[in-house]
Amino acid sequence: MEYYKAPVKDMMYMLKAFQYTERVHSLEAFEGFDLSMVESLLQSAADIAVNETLPLNRLGDEHGIKWDPETYEVTTPPGFKEAYQKLIDNGLVGMTCDPNYGGSGGPEVLGVLFSELSTATNKSFSMCPGLTRGLIDALAAHGTEEQKQKYMTKLISGEWTGTMCLTEPQCGTDLGLINTKAVPQEDGTYKLTGTKIWITFGDHDMAENIIHLVLARLPDAPEGIKGISAFIVPKFIDGERNAVNCTGLEHKMGIKASPTCVIDFEDATGYLVGTPHKGMRSMFVMMNAARLHVGVEGIGLAEIAYQTALAFAKDRRQSRSLDPEKSDANAPADNILVHPDVRRMLLNIKSTNEALRALAVWISVEYDIAHHHPDEEARQKADDIVAILTPIIKSYGSERSFLNISEAMQVCGGAGYTTDWNIEQYLRDERIAMIYEGTNHIQALDLVGRKLPKDGGRMVRAFSEVITDMIRAGKENEELAEFTDYLKELSKKLTSVTMELAGQAMADREVAGAVASHYLNLFALTALTYVWCVQVKYAIESDAPNKDTKLKTARYFMHKVFPEHETLVRQINTWKSNLMEFDVEEL
Repeated sequence: MEYYKAPVKDMMYMLKAFQYTERVHSLEAFEGFDLSMVESLLQSAADIAVNETLPLNRLGDEHGIKWDPETYEVTTPPGFKEAYQKLIDNGLVGMTCDPNYGGSGGPEVLGVLFSELSTATNKSFSMCPGLTRGLIDALAAHGTEEQKQKYMTKLISGEWTGTMCLTEPQCGTDLGLINTKAVPQEDGTYKLTGTKIWITFGDHDMAENIIHLVLARLPDAPEGIKGISAFIVPKFIDGERNAVNCTGLEHKMGIKASPTCVIDFEDATGYLVGTPHKGMRSMFVMMNAARLHVGVEGIGLAEIAYQTALAFAKDRRQSRSLDPEKSDANAPADNILVHPDVRRMLLNIKSTNEALRALAVWISVEYDIAHHHPDEEARQKADDIVAILTPIIKSYGSERSFLNISEAMQVCGGAGYTTDWNIEQYLRDERIAMIYEGTNHIQALDLVGRKLPKDGGRMVRAFSEVITDMIRAGKENEELAEFTDYLKELSKKLTSVTMELAGQAMADREVAGAVASHYLNLFALTALTYVWCVQVKYAIESDAPNKDTKLKTARYFMHKVFPEHETLVRQINTWKSNLMEFDVEEL
């Protein structure tokens, strides 16, 4: 059974709380996207998600995808091709893309909310337009005008789809080990030879052409990551098949309707993107956007899992309430919502999922400012916020969401473990999010090793300024102060730990590696505490209709989730003690 009502009301609440009208709609690029328009577009996207892609979710998981070893072609489950055409017909593929190349020019925050809706209803299906959007961003940043006209227009319309080809059998995270070759030709093209693995939607039947963004080495390339170039390699060139073939599919735990392909390039024709040996620039554009959306994937799946568990709890009767006054004398047993521990599990999900949705909205609002605000200083500050919070939403977002889906399964007991209630699929589909687009441990190392010290700590200062402003707001509002006092406490601890970590890591680089994941989670709890304060502040100042529920949920978060930081601080303060002292034979 699949229970899902698109949380459009809460999405609109988040947009108002983070001052969408003042901060995004006021930008010249988005003057056509007022809140009324955004709500209408969200509802349209929700209707397609619920009516078109949700019915295909279980079907896709059970049917899977088919690969023909003779033609090397991949066939998606029944209904996927038609559902994809619905996205095209409604203009959803290019909603946030450049109008100069056929897009609608909508803000990124709208795209992020679209992403939650599409993932909640069918994660496997959503990954195809998601990868396409990443390629569009890479070409927008580093492609030539000719490449933009030729490829971006087709990708934005949805006629063509895109992939990201990084990983090879001998290398994953360490892209410096890539050995796919690109040989220049007299006509300005290149011939690429090599094998890429784990390529999402590397082949399928939903679009007429597939454009691969491929990392490869030129003959004169220096060793390591500094010798990588990026290339466009189409499946078809002017109607003729290029030497690009899917030679196998991965058999996976989840996202079974998403083809994860082995792609072989055998003197395939490709076109250089950007500067030789600087291919990681375009790939990072693609990956950074993808990391935000990976965090949002978890929000969507945790949301549908929560709604499913809540529906089950309202209906399932088991035992009697511990408080006789809350017992239903007209039934042989009470529904399980009367049991405190069931409430605990559901509220763990609700309070953290609403915080993660708020975090995603905050990041994407800053993204829109970073790319479109007329003032350079405002753009820089917003970009710093996006940069430091991207590993947070990807890592903490995916881990917490997996935990939330597991909690939802627990609420349903044995029924949750069966296919009848679908939560087991949501759990399987979400698990990959902690691994792809840079494992969560790599995100933690990126935060500690790159983001914290970059430009003398400028990103951290940008984050701290926002936190400080909220704490000051609490001093002027007693009702808000109840919540900002928690933020003040945690902000002090984060600052102290950050300074201590900087000193420890300078003396011993292994220390950073030992505590990076704990530190990221501490940073994440600080960010979630802040975004709950934002939601509370808006509820108080606007006297929102759902004010009481928001304040209750915020209090639950502060009382039951916030204290997790104490364990994290203790874990960090042990640094690398014992961790590296084991001999290999002792492990």
